[in-house]
Amino acid sequence: MSTFADRVIQFNRQLEFHGQLPDGIGILNPFRDNPNVLEISAAFYKKYYNDDRKRHLILGINPGRFGAGLTGIPFTDPKRLDEKCHIPFSGEKAHEPSSVFVYEVIDAYGGPEVFYQNFYINSVCPLGFVRKTERGEVNYNYYDSKELTAAARPFILESIRKHIALGVYTDVCFCLGTGQNYRFLDKINQEFGFFGRIKPLDHPRFVMQYKAKSKAEYISRYLNAFLS
Repeated sequence: MSTFADRVIQFNRQLEFHGQLPDGIGILNPFRDNPNVLEISAAFYKKYYNDDRKRHLILGINPGRFGAGLTGIPFTDPKRLDEKCHIPFSGEKAHEPSSVFVYEVIDAYGGPEVFYQNFYINSVCPLGFVRKTERGEVNYNYYDSKELTAAARPFILESIRKHIALGVYTDVCFCLGTGQNYRFLDKINQEFGFFGRIKPLDHPRFVMQYKAKSKAEYISRYLNAFLS
């Protein structure tokens, strides 16, 4: 019998985007771009998800270059993977502010072991995007252009169905982002009825960039949402 970890690892292994991307936009698929990512992420899921418990789903936007783009684990950058999850990371110890906030929430909840027994984090679009500029590549969100949103939509719908099949509760889905990410997710949820309701939370990046002085208040908001 497969475990939750087995199903997530298989989901990651088969992730591939087949849509037609707009000019100047590239795909960020850490599981194909870096041969070590699947092994690193598998160690994480085997540690925290090696059971058949149901979890509530938390969906961010899409992976970024310095968090899940390096580890294959949403909102877990190399530093948090090493220091908080005690899983070695041999590559660049990159730092992602969103990961810092998420792990402060996780610590306040009771630590990774307790948190991951109850929640599974991924993204509305589980693969990321980059925009090519003269200075190199920068992160790009699935909703940053109408053309990309249209191209990504079939992949997003398929991925949400696969997330549900992993073994998650469907009474409520937590959405990281109260703006465009929430509006998109809520709209397709109204159309397809994936979840009983979508509960939005301020995105970790927004908190760290604009509300850092009030971080404790936002951590409390997360805990209240998770426990209510």
